[in-house]
Amino acid sequence: MSFDTAITLARATPTYWCSVYPQVRRELADQRRRAAAIPRAPLRAVALEVLDSKRANIDGAAAFAVFAPRARRPAVIRAQVAFQSLYDYLDALAEQPHPDPVLESRRLHGALTAALDPCAPDGAQDAQPGDGEDGGYVQGTVERCRAALRALPGYPAVRAPAARFGAQIVDYQSFNVSQEPGPQAQFARWASQMTPPGCGLRWWETAASAGSSLGLFALIAMAAQPGVSSAEALAVERAYFPWIGALHSLLDSLIDLDEDRASGQRALIENYTDAGEAAWRLRLLAQESRRRAAALAHSDRHLLMLAAMASIYLAEPQAQDPHARAARRAVLRALGAPAITAMAVMRLRRAALSG
Repeated sequence: MSFDTAITLARATPTYWCSVYPQVRRELADQRRRAAAIPRAPLRAVALEVLDSKRANIDGAAAFAVFAPRARRPAVIRAQVAFQSLYDYLDALAEQPHPDPVLESRRLHGALTAALDPCAPDGAQDAQPGDGEDGGYVQGTVERCRAALRALPGYPAVRAPAARFGAQIVDYQSFNVSQEPGPQAQFARWASQMTPPGCGLRWWETAASAGSSLGLFALIAMAAQPGVSSAEALAVERAYFPWIGALHSLLDSLIDLDEDRASGQRALIENYTDAGEAAWRLRLLAQESRRRAAALAHSDRHLLMLAAMASIYLAEPQAQDPHARAARRAVLRALGAPAITAMAVMRLRRAALSG
């Protein structure tokens, strides 16, 4: 681990536990109160369930806030918690049976792009699940995110790449919701067109990156700084899409493979021919992600977040399953000491929360 990354970790850890984590808990408690007020019982059950089962997603999103100035950290956390809560909720709704799942998924996930547009008038998002029977839960979360983004002085500089991240998520979720051959072929064509020329990525690796919100949260944290430039924001976008985002989503797919199989959901990691090929490709993605993060301004921050992201997945018990073991070793080797250190922190965190 480099000296700069070690210093960043030493500073970030107490900031997370003393400043970020308590506010995440408060934001989640408020989100839970609003979810509990949803009038329609099935929608209420989905909203409450994802707040519990997807808590790690929200914790990971909010971790970027450790690098925001203290005065603007609450706005960063509020935007990140609101967006990720909304993403998980809409994703769960889109998995419900529907005559046209692709169209319905796009309609639902349109709320995500609305949430990233702080200049839009309140109430502009009209795609309400259940014919508006959510009691304004989606609209309220959208407006909560918008209001937080308006409080960030650098958001105008990151707004364009943030909007592109949001649009990619909507496209990814729309294509990925159907198991039918037609939408599958469209999914592959779309991802192939999104793949940067000459990068050597497989279509499903680019698709995986499109579904990742990690780069978006890096941009939101950057927006807390008044002097951030559009060039810095573009550099972050190009590092996270497709490289870091692909590693993020494919590690998630690796860990969730048994769960996805049991529920009949598509697992992107299964596009590889076997566990050996998956390990080889994830190692390449990890190496390139590390190289791209090291080239960014404040590289120590991005390297730390890359290591922390990987450790969240690789510290899970499922990472020791036969299908994941080789990939786990390969990614840890590629990311080096920061990931190994972060793994130890993740294990301590799990022990503390379960004790």
